[in-house]
Amino acid sequence: MTSPYSAARWHAPLATTGVWALAAGAAVFWVLRLASPADAVAAAASMPRPSVAADSDAVARLLGVLPASSTAPVAPEAASRFALSGVVADPSRQGAALIAIDGKPPRPFRVGSKVGDNYVLQSVGLRSATLGAQVDGPAAFTLQLPVRAPISVSASPVLPTVTSPTPVVVTPVGLPQAAPPAAMAPQPMPAQAQ
Repeated sequence: MTSPYSAARWHAPLATTGVWALAAGAAVFWVLRLASPADAVAAAASMPRPSVAADSDAVARLLGVLPASSTAPVAPEAASRFALSGVVADPSRQGAALIAIDGKPPRPFRVGSKVGDNYVLQSVGLRSATLGAQVDGPAAFTLQLPVRAPISVSASPVLPTVTSPTPVVVTPVGLPQAAPPAAMAPQPMPAQAQ
């Protein structure tokens, strides 16, 4: 004996209710998303996270390293603070150089101008710039332009296919018009098989 309310009759109404619940949830989500102020989301995304600095002595003790005599931290070498990005040189060694200091964007410096706190741009070469304490003094160090990786030419570029228009045969006025050569005659399109 079967009942009019068997389990097989409940599948469609339950599925329909589930689909409508998902649609209503999506609509509520997008309404709330669009109604929220955009500045709050952008401000939260652009806020810098606090950096966590590890205590190297504590990590060393944790890993079982015996403490060594404490030494003063070594200042970075002066040449490592500077990066050469570009050079404009002429034969008389007068020119300019693009130099980045301490990771900041590069700025142009002319020969003889002060670079950083303690250095002067003494001269520029084709791929180098020399810095020193004074313009006429000894050179402290020379910056070189970075060597770029060679461009790989092994992959052939994809060239677009260009189709030429149908050739036009021009005949002078007063002469009988000749038929175009067979090679230049337009070819009929092949019928496509269905």
